[in-house]
Amino acid sequence: MSDCNHNCSSCSENCSERENSPFQIKPLHDGCRVGKVYGVVSGKGGVGKSMVTSQLAVTMRRRGHSVAVLDADITGPSIPKAFGVHERAEGVENAILPVSTATGIQLMSVNLLLENETDPVVWRGPVIGGVVQQFWTDVLWDDVDYMFVDMPPGTGDVALNVFQTLPVDGIIIVTSPQELVSMVVEKAVKMAQMMNIPIVGLVENMSYLACPDCGKQIHIFGEGKTDEAAARYGLPVLAKMPIDPALAQLVDAGSIENFSGNWLDGVADVISQ
Repeated sequence: MSDCNHNCSSCSENCSERENSPFQIKPLHDGCRVGKVYGVVSGKGGVGKSMVTSQLAVTMRRRGHSVAVLDADITGPSIPKAFGVHERAEGVENAILPVSTATGIQLMSVNLLLENETDPVVWRGPVIGGVVQQFWTDVLWDDVDYMFVDMPPGTGDVALNVFQTLPVDGIIIVTSPQELVSMVVEKAVKMAQMMNIPIVGLVENMSYLACPDCGKQIHIFGEGKTDEAAARYGLPVLAKMPIDPALAQLVDAGSIENFSGNWLDGVADVISQ
């Protein structure tokens, strides 16, 4: 069907996609609505994936959309800290209420459920995957236009679980300028292709440092690697984010919603189409 959203759980049509699909898309909690869902992924850790997720959520919120972030990085959750959210999520009957940030972005993260946010999550893969799924099915998401799923690094159980059970509209791959970026991109691209998930494009983080005196871009890690990898796989580079000490300070202070950069406008323009 032309208006198919690939969510077989909410559809009564007996189409070929339902019959042949390996996915088992899970339904939202009764009365909830989530429009588009985008995964923010990376082939390795330490490239600033959560930073990109947070800024993208803020960018879309500033454009007037209702936005949510599902923190699927269960063993390394950092989304609540970036937004300065430290209180615990509350439950009502058989559901969980997302926590809202200062500007109204809805969040759900394992850190919002722990007794102490610094407690480690020492769980096996299947348990972690189940928690991520519950964040989708058991949270009362309130009329969300755009949801961003902050994925753990790599291509393991959680990524597989998200792609098989959530109606993901596309993924945004976060990279860094180092030489190994082509391998990192290739892993993420191949997984997306295997799961038949569209790739929105690439975001290169830590791309350059702007000279505070003249504004010249200093490419500390070199340049061109992300562009080469993107060209090899026919993907667009939608943004190149600088190393910005002021931005890092905002994240540390839990004030990511106060950042003033427009580096992710290219990504926002694409997913708004």
